Amino acid sequence: MGVLFEQALAEAAARAERRIVSALGDAQGPVADAMRYAVTGGKGLRSFLVFESARLHGVAADDAAAPAAAIEAMHSYSLVHDDLPCMDDDDLRRGQPTVHRKWDEATAVLAGDALQTLAFQLVAETPCPPEAACALIASLAQAAGVRGMVGGQAMDIAAETAAAPLSLAQITALQTGKTGALFEWAALAGPRMAGAQTRALQAYARDLGLAFQIADDILDIEGDAATVGKATGKDANAGKATFVSHLGLDGAKQRARDLVQSACDALSVYGAEGETLRQAAAFVIARNS
Repeated sequence: MGVLFEQALAEAAARAERRIVSALGDAQGPVADAMRYAVTGGKGLRSFLVFESARLHGVAADDAAAPAAAIEAMHSYSLVHDDLPCMDDDDLRRGQPTVHRKWDEATAVLAGDALQTLAFQLVAETPCPPEAACALIASLAQAAGVRGMVGGQAMDIAAETAAAPLSLAQITALQTGKTGALFEWAALAGPRMAGAQTRALQAYARDLGLAFQIADDILDIEGDAATVGKATGKDANAGKATFVSHLGLDGAKQRARDLVQSACDALSVYGAEGETLRQAAAFVIARNS
């Protein structure tokens, strides 16, 4: 992991977490406690994309803090709900008990709901022209909703009881929504705030999101739960179609490398200024958790 990226990632994660905790203020009770718990310990990759895309377009880090926190709140909500017994039924997340295990299912549902609404509160507080703020809010709703993350998760759940395994094209479409949509929103936050064109970062984020998911599929095979921070081997045990099941382990690794190269190629318009984002792309397939 490159030094530039390592430092930027750590700073982004810490800054986004502080902004969320600040927004929660003195809120008390199990739901507020569960919200704080859920946003702790993540990699912060999505908030990093917000801060870095903002930097590339001349937007101050202070101004990017609200949307960076928003995307982490939205992502955390999705994890809390994905871990529930009615979905993935996981006991561990980031090496710690999942929210419904530490508290209960009702608290987990409410904490996830509240994190989602907090995300929209935060993005609405972004200091930028009104038309840019509206674009951020509308695009976050689409990225998180039935045409994005929620739609992808619904496809994932339906696939578990489908008569035939998903094709490679179907898995790609599923993951473009479930994982890729929030990556794309994060990478486009900076240019949207600046009123700049988004094509280069859109292409980068789409390839990055797919590479990230392929790496997750590989970790499910090669990783161990203690390092990954959650159960492994679940996809294979369930006979679930994944990038690995379609491409094989070596083929999946090569596809991930190809996507990283494509993502980096999309950054050519930024020259040397895009180096930290290139290091981020390399990170998503080199990580062990």
